[in-house]
Amino acid sequence: MTGAGADPEAGPAREFVVEADGGSRGNPGPAGYGAVVLDAATGETLAEAAEYLGVVTNNVAEYRGLVAGLRAARELDPDATVRVRMDSKLVVEQMSGRWKIKHPDMKPLAAEAARVFPPGRVTYEWIPRAENKHADRLANEAMDAGARGERWSPSTSTADLDTGRSAGGRTATGGGARAGSGTGAGTGAASAARTGAPGAARPPAEPTVPAEPTVPAEPTVPAEPTAPGATGSAADPTAAPGASASDTAGTRGAEADAGPPAARGDATGTPGPAGGRGAGAVEGQAAVGGARSASGGSAVRGGAGAAGPAGPEAGPRPDAASEAAAGSGAPGSAGSSTTSQAAASADVRAARTVASPGWGPPDMGAPATFVLLRHGETPLTPQKRFSGSGGSDPSLSAAGREQAEKVAASLARRGTVQAIVASPLARTRETAGIVAARLGLEVAVEDGLRETDFGAWEGLTFGEVRERYPDDLNAWLSSPDAEPTGGGESFAATGARVAATRDRLVAAYAGRTVLLVSHVTPIKTFVRLALGAPPESLFRMELSAASLSAVAYYADGGASVRLFNDTSHLR
Repeated sequence: MTGAGADPEAGPAREFVVEADGGSRGNPGPAGYGAVVLDAATGETLAEAAEYLGVVTNNVAEYRGLVAGLRAARELDPDATVRVRMDSKLVVEQMSGRWKIKHPDMKPLAAEAARVFPPGRVTYEWIPRAENKHADRLANEAMDAGARGERWSPSTSTADLDTGRSAGGRTATGGGARAGSGTGAGTGAASAARTGAPGAARPPAEPTVPAEPTVPAEPTVPAEPTAPGATGSAADPTAAPGASASDTAGTRGAEADAGPPAARGDATGTPGPAGGRGAGAVEGQAAVGGARSASGGSAVRGGAGAAGPAGPEAGPRPDAASEAAAGSGAPGSAGSSTTSQAAASADVRAARTVASPGWGPPDMGAPATFVLLRHGETPLTPQKRFSGSGGSDPSLSAAGREQAEKVAASLARRGTVQAIVASPLARTRETAGIVAARLGLEVAVEDGLRETDFGAWEGLTFGEVRERYPDDLNAWLSSPDAEPTGGGESFAATGARVAATRDRLVAAYAGRTVLLVSHVTPIKTFVRLALGAPPESLFRMELSAASLSAVAYYADGGASVRLFNDTSHLR
């Protein structure tokens, strides 16, 4: 197929691969995208594009990266066929027509992407994040430049070299034809494209779609799949008012499938001491929010730096980010007017207010957000039997697997979880596997997320424990240092283990949203430690099976509980 004016003897149309990515440090927060065009036959890098977008959500940034990549491909050859590869399940499924596009910010961007090439000339493929490092690094370079009040420069980019990919006509010092693309409208965004094609430099790429497009066009895509019986999802606790839910990560809480009433274990719905409820093994759902970040050692997208997953995260300076969002660092930006500067600065302040920990200082970068998911039901859950890490290690029941599917559908709609970490026990790994399959992610196993070992009480109901071991049970209810009969694990020991695990995970996933699939006791402990509450607070919490909770951790050591025991996705 050739376009109008094409040479009929020029041979078959070229085939390109477009890899695109986007990230937001705050979601919404300072954001940027990256895109690269590759020769499908040789893998040679033909063009790169990156842009700082100001304050937008992660999903908007991903779509903007897609549009930029498609436009760069069209500049190279308007008659080409294109294979788009992205690690965003949301964008790939929506643009492939399998999920409906509901959010008003996404519809015009998807429509814009669909118009770059004629229908049928573009296909979409999901890839793991580890295979999308080139575009990810470009997005981080753009966000880092925006944080400094500068525009991204192709001459200083190392994304191609960092990923070990041939740059074709470009040398390590930036050789090759380059063309600067237009700046983003009203955001102070700066973008540029770099081409490796020989010959004269190509004309500037068409400016990217504005951050807040007004075109109401909507591609014809079928309804987004929802879990059977699901009627909606909880509001995203990490998003700004009016913003759509995005990515989040969770942590786990303490859990026994059945436990003493009001005990530090996990009885569900049983009255406890002082009229309190038990520390039951019930769990709800946590909404997702947070910033995207790279995996496999690539630059962390969710923080304000190009450090690896365990590297420090420093948010953009308020003045630099405000100037960049307002256009003061991008010559010719449409955001250079006083009105645009004020609006962009207000957007930055609003996004930081949402992400800031209470009354703490605002300039701490994106938090590590743990979305804490309790596993689905096992055969022991409805019987309220102790089920820790020292028992029979039951798998999910049919009801538990259905619950996990509903959680997966809910998290997929939000599209914000960037990594999944699970306890090593069978019920958590099975729950995590169901979610991971839906989100296209891998599952990492963390032993520190396992449930408390209940010793000789494993598999017994609370009543059976009281009948057989009354003195040990009373001691256990009275002190976090007491151990269950038979050398089980005290809640003090569980707390120390969870605290150490928390510190490791916060360092490893700084600025990112991570789903932690765990149990009643660990999840409650995450929440208790975040609140600075005493051990007896475990008696005052209930966690339903397959529930979500969320805690955000900031660079200054502060924490913010954003959601607890949400089960709206199960209704």
